[in-house]
Amino acid sequence: MKTSRLVLIVAALALVAGGGFYAYDHRYEESTDDATIDGTIVTISPKISGYVKTLNITDNQRVKAGDVLLEIDPADYIVRRDRAQAALAAAEAAEAAGQNNARTTSVSAPSDLDAARAQVAAAQANWVKAASDLKRMQALSNEARSQQQLDQAIAAEKSARSALEDAQAKLRSAQTAPETVARAEATSRQLAAQVKQAQADLAQAEIDLADTKVVAPIDGYITKRSVDQGTYVQAGQALGSLVGTDMWVTANFKETQLTHMHRGQPVSIDVDAYPGVTIKGKVDSIQAGTGAFFSTFPPENATGNFVKIVQRVPVKITFDGALPPDVKLGPGLSVEPTVDTSDDASGDIAAMQDDPPAPQPATAANSDVIPPPPAAAPVDAPANSAPSAAAPAVPATPTNAVQK
Repeated sequence: MKTSRLVLIVAALALVAGGGFYAYDHRYEESTDDATIDGTIVTISPKISGYVKTLNITDNQRVKAGDVLLEIDPADYIVRRDRAQAALAAAEAAEAAGQNNARTTSVSAPSDLDAARAQVAAAQANWVKAASDLKRMQALSNEARSQQQLDQAIAAEKSARSALEDAQAKLRSAQTAPETVARAEATSRQLAAQVKQAQADLAQAEIDLADTKVVAPIDGYITKRSVDQGTYVQAGQALGSLVGTDMWVTANFKETQLTHMHRGQPVSIDVDAYPGVTIKGKVDSIQAGTGAFFSTFPPENATGNFVKIVQRVPVKITFDGALPPDVKLGPGLSVEPTVDTSDDASGDIAAMQDDPPAPQPATAANSDVIPPPPAAAPVDAPANSAPSAAAPAVPATPTNAVQK
């Protein structure tokens, strides 16, 4: 009876000692089972609409960046490209004609103005002469001139007056030469702008034609494929997802577990899908806020009764190096990370945190240590003289002594 009781006592003590040793050995570790694999996920969607002519992917297929995933029928976009090329050629021809017209007008319009002014001067002289001839003819008596001569002088004066009026009208028209030149230059600029628009239309048509091929933006695996050959797709329509090879762990630790946790601490990651496999990682970053605060419906603690609960904060954990070749991870897989925070508890965190503030020099305001007075200069004494008894030795004041 005593022996069995002694065995029970020893077993209990061993159990307590083992539990205490385990707790002491893992006192700086923080772990959680509220953690999953996260990663880069890109939605596969076309930039244009059309029928899927060629489909080059299947479910869960591995693809590389730049691989053609599918091709939309390019026939309609080839026609648009050709039409844009023709429109650009027509616009360039019109622009060339407009530039030639502007150059011709800039020379001919001023010349027409000079010619109109010369015609007005000539017509003015002819009319003055015809008017003088008519005036002299009218001054003669009937015996000195005939009626025919008078009629001819009157007709000549009228003809010269009409020619002068016609020349003056042409001069008024030619005086618009600056406006004519400006109008021709404006037309040339308008045609140049139409060329740029046609170039932009051609560039857009070429981009649309190139977008008939949907390529993979990153390396990864095809998931949730929802398109088949012959399907009509719209621009921006989700045709599947591309899960990238860059992955990490998102662990939701309790806020009380973050006291000694910081960036760079080592992490041991156990994957539920691979029992016995432990992957090494490190803390990458801690989210600035709880997960509940950034949820779709954050809590409203100002209304109703308040019950305090421990919040969880997402922590991003990255893997150290490449994953084992036989371990296939994907977003959503459950893991259990364990963070070793012993470096923070031992104070070895200077390299992980920002540089500490520079120490300030000691002053009367921030230190009560009084420096010792300067030592007195030594006085030379005779070699055979003894120290005076009237001058007892004074003990030196320590440099770190505090006077009270």
